[in-house]
Amino acid sequence: MTTTYRGSCLCGDVRFSVKGVNPSAANCHCTMCRKFHGAAFGTLVSVSGLRWLAGDSNLKEFVAANGTTRTFCGQCGSSLGFRVKGADATDIELAIATFDDDLPVSVDASIYTHYKANWCDLPASLPAYGEGRPG
Repeated sequence: MTTTYRGSCLCGDVRFSVKGVNPSAANCHCTMCRKFHGAAFGTLVSVSGLRWLAGDSNLKEFVAANGTTRTFCGQCGSSLGFRVKGADATDIELAIATFDDDLPVSVDASIYTHYKANWCDLPASLPAYGEGRPG
């Protein structure tokens, strides 16, 4: 049996569903995640079976100098997703906070901590990696 998880942007114009989520996620402290989310870190989760249910015409993208793509709602500005350089539009990680349903996910690491804000303390309960997760 497959569970469907739904989410939306702040204004509700963009709505989506996914058929699956990765059971683990990391808090990313890179400068781009901090600026994109307007927070100490961004927490994104890999998904499968993504369907845009409404508002996909309002999706906007920002391609950073390093080739990564940030997806957001053009109406309210909600940070929705992230893709690595060269990834297909369906190979997106979604901002965990945009889900309307509870997810079977646990945050298990802090990544890119070399770039964290000086005012943000890392939880001692999570392993911290200066760059991405080790290979």
